[in-house]
Amino acid sequence: MQTETMNVTGMTCGGCVSKVTQALTALPGVGHVDVSLPGKACVDFDEKLTSRERLQAAVKDAGYWVAGGKEATASRTKGGCCG
Repeated sequence: MQTETMNVTGMTCGGCVSKVTQALTALPGVGHVDVSLPGKACVDFDEKLTSRERLQAAVKDAGYWVAGGKEATASRTKGGCCG
């Protein structure tokens, strides 16, 4: 298992945390997921079943952004369930 820590932008409430948590836990090979405000996600995953890129894509598909990721954009202040 590997651990990936991501800075997630666009999360503003507990609903956002829940949405990101659900998106990450739905991926094959993902073990423990800890998502918290203001925007941190720590994920234990099996690198044989998923990848950092897939984790980042799941966050993006949920409506949020990963700071420093390949798809990082200029400052976005709203997103997810509240934006």
